[in-house]
Amino acid sequence: MKHFLTLFSSLLCASTALAASSLHKRNVFNKVKPTIEKRMASQPFQHPELQKRADHFLTEKTKAFSVNGTGIPEVPFDVGESYAGLLPISDSPDETRKLFFWFFPSTLSQTPEEVVIWLNGGPGCSSLSGFLTENGPFTWMSGTMAPVQNPYSWNNLTNMIWVEQPVGVGYSQGSPNITDEVELATEFRGFWKNFITTFDMQNWGVYVTGESYAGYYVPYIADGFIQANDTEYFNLKGISINDPIIGDDTVQQQVVILPYVEYWNNLMYLNSTFLDQMRERQEFCNYTSYWDTYFKFPPPEGPFPVLPDPFDSDEYTCDMFDNFYGAILEVNPCFNIYHISETCPHPFSQLGIVNTGDYQPPGAQVYFNRTDVQEALHAVVGTNWMQCTDINVFGNGNDSSHASDASVGPANNGVLQRVIEYTNNTIIGSGDLDMLLSTNGTLLAIQNMTWNGMQGLQAYPSTPLYAPYHPEYNGGALAGAGIQGKWSHERGLTFYTAQLAGHELPGYTPGVAYRMLEILLGRVKDFNSTQSFTTQSGNFTGNGPIYRRAG
Repeated sequence: MKHFLTLFSSLLCASTALAASSLHKRNVFNKVKPTIEKRMASQPFQHPELQKRADHFLTEKTKAFSVNGTGIPEVPFDVGESYAGLLPISDSPDETRKLFFWFFPSTLSQTPEEVVIWLNGGPGCSSLSGFLTENGPFTWMSGTMAPVQNPYSWNNLTNMIWVEQPVGVGYSQGSPNITDEVELATEFRGFWKNFITTFDMQNWGVYVTGESYAGYYVPYIADGFIQANDTEYFNLKGISINDPIIGDDTVQQQVVILPYVEYWNNLMYLNSTFLDQMRERQEFCNYTSYWDTYFKFPPPEGPFPVLPDPFDSDEYTCDMFDNFYGAILEVNPCFNIYHISETCPHPFSQLGIVNTGDYQPPGAQVYFNRTDVQEALHAVVGTNWMQCTDINVFGNGNDSSHASDASVGPANNGVLQRVIEYTNNTIIGSGDLDMLLSTNGTLLAIQNMTWNGMQGLQAYPSTPLYAPYHPEYNGGALAGAGIQGKWSHERGLTFYTAQLAGHELPGYTPGVAYRMLEILLGRVKDFNSTQSFTTQSGNFTGNGPIYRRAG
């Protein structure tokens, strides 16, 4: 686990059918090149409900947190009503430890009495990363010139809050002094009670969501809400985690990496000699037999045996993951472990450098380190904001001791089980182009978990996942439609994949993530549904992309 957390901190995760969809059948070799029919409106994107909202949450208690929607630096449009700032993690008047939040009420004309929390992982990474590049009201993607309004912002569906936690992350204030995730959840409950009191949301439904190491954060915080037995402040209704670390990292990374690379080797282009050597090592480390024995649907009766940590050996002989990663970087020096289809050059990110290969041109500024941004968001001006902090957020522990019972992961120590059984509304997603935490690695961890009276999934997720076709109004923020992945649902747990997504699933496939949130909130039944997005006007009836000749 120690190496895995270090890796997170340093990296930040049928022939007939083919014939029917072949390029030749679509006449792409004609002299006139076909173009996709444009579905863009001539006016800039404007969410139809946005202008109907007054400042619903503006009160004497909240006005100190109110953000000027037209005063966000570099953002050339009104982001609407929002509130940002710091709230303490306890009720003590002497409390100096505070968490930073940015809260966006729903743009719907009728405010739903619910709120969704978003958390990024790390441990130690800022949730403003997810805000700016995944599911916030505006996004600023790596390599692009300016932020754009996001038609797939999650606050179009419900009230959203992005929280920087635990203490030590982002704009948060104070010195980290927790040891484990249980203490982390306790501190978060203190913050959350203060937030609910400030914004008068008592008894509202709460959903906790996130990605990556939030595979720990989300279940532990949700379990802490359950243990509080207080629905006035902790009225948990469901959780969702994307590309999560939920189990033992040897299983989630080492065992599954060879099958993953073999499947995607047309993208990675590793030579046969190296692959044969790695197959021999896979056998030597007992990863082949483990994979063949336990990656089954339904699974063999558990619990599964615990494999040795490859980093307990000085030779690191069984560190398959880093051996593959190093070899892939030789072939593609700009390889993105979070989204394996990317090649050179490295695009600059407004979030700053996280990966060792990230590119930052001379004079570039990290967006959340700018004084004008910090002033606009009521942060402490001068804070050295980092996408992922370089300090240990488990200040009274260390990379291994903080885990305690978490060393086997929330999927295998009862934490995630309790949350699933309490809510019967748990969704786990995976981007198939994520190498850091691959789809089958997550599934292998799930197969070692028992919930609602049975172990694991009884069938491999194989039902086609549908994201609705929709009009596009903003060329800077587009979402795919149609069949986008696979999914299954068993005993209160939904598992889904997004074939074209990487580690940051809502950023790469925003339409899939938007549909997921509709399902989590109970607006749509499941991923089989072909109904339009619930925020669409309903007057778009497209059945897929329409091609026409240019000229």
